[in-house]
Amino acid sequence: MSSQTINLSPDLYRYMLDISLREAEVLKALREETARLPNANMQIAPEQGQFMAMLVQLSGARRVIEVGVYTGYSSLAVAAALPDDGYLLACDISEEYTDIARRYWQQAGIGHKIDLHLAPAVDTLQSLIDRGHPADFDFAFIDADKENYEAYYERCLQLLRPEGLIAVDNVLWNGSVINPEKQDADTRAIRAFNQKLLSDERVDISLVPIGDGLTLARKR
Repeated sequence: MSSQTINLSPDLYRYMLDISLREAEVLKALREETARLPNANMQIAPEQGQFMAMLVQLSGARRVIEVGVYTGYSSLAVAAALPDDGYLLACDISEEYTDIARRYWQQAGIGHKIDLHLAPAVDTLQSLIDRGHPADFDFAFIDADKENYEAYYERCLQLLRPEGLIAVDNVLWNGSVINPEKQDADTRAIRAFNQKLLSDERVDISLVPIGDGLTLARKR
């Protein structure tokens, strides 16, 4: 028993993956290709992808927002968990990285579920709000530039149905959030965002220490 979350040694982490990760071959291939890129650390951990896919299945989600696609691991994991007529609005600005994502989406046979918008995500989401789009999305995942986390969150919250779920990545920021010497813009933005959610009465929250920290916010 433990009264707090345990630390995972490299060996214990590998054991956890060995006895719990059910990663499809297409996901594994994408993860391995991404690992060879200069910004490979931008990809989520495989156990986090599996966790988010389960959240989608448990909630019965059909309509999803993703802010920050990179090479598409999270969108592939989540879209595969959606029903065949599910819909994932994917927001990113990089054609280079999303070209990799689209290749794997098609290979996995889930490309028809994903609507990729190559534009600033704030603009994409705000355009839906401005057009009077109903609050009918079930799940949102935010994993993009940290200084805009609050802007992404506020817009996703408007587009989310009551009892819908927002998952926000990197909220522990590799421990920098508790390091007073870390005063860069990204770290300060994450600290401010975390503090904002703590007192946001519009949602119920839980911070899950998976990957680099994943906050779940359920819209009341």
